[in-house]
Amino acid sequence: MRLGPGGVRIALACFITILLAACGSSSSKSSGPAPTASGSVSSATTSEPAATKMTAAATGNVDSCSVVTQAEAASAIGTAVTPGVLGSATVEGGLACVFYGPSAPTPRNPNVAQADSVRVVLVKGSQAVTWYNNYRSKVRAQPITGYGDQAYFDGYASLSVLKGDSYLRIAVSPAGAPPSLSDEKQVATAILTKL
Repeated sequence: MRLGPGGVRIALACFITILLAACGSSSSKSSGPAPTASGSVSSATTSEPAATKMTAAATGNVDSCSVVTQAEAASAIGTAVTPGVLGSATVEGGLACVFYGPSAPTPRNPNVAQADSVRVVLVKGSQAVTWYNNYRSKVRAQPITGYGDQAYFDGYASLSVLKGDSYLRIAVSPAGAPPSLSDEKQVATAILTKL
């Protein structure tokens, strides 16, 4: 059976769609503990279906780099940082904006928390509260007042803030030091004024 030009285009479009779907679903979920930027082990893993994560990431939700500047990230970590790069944010269902300091390990992978970095994720919309609560249920959440509608420190690596339909998660991991809640609060203050 021969396909005409229109049939070839349709077949090619179907092939590309299947290929993209296969590439998008190739991410694996870790069932074991994941290392945090400080090298400690996190028991937090997402229990959301892969399709939910893919939909949030595929739609781009929000470009997290649009709410934090390179200068704000550098000020928080106390050293010059690279321009922000986007990576997956499996805990938040969005895209992370990651800035690296000069001592960040190589290779640098914006999909994984690493030392000497500032990692910011902003998720907006009706699912923001779901992702906020989902992560909170998996950590030893310590309530923090004065940020958004509600906020918590996860006990070891990041500050999560819920403001309206926005979920913001910030991790500031200086080189050779544990993550810094005070630096995360500094970044949150700068970003919350933009939401």
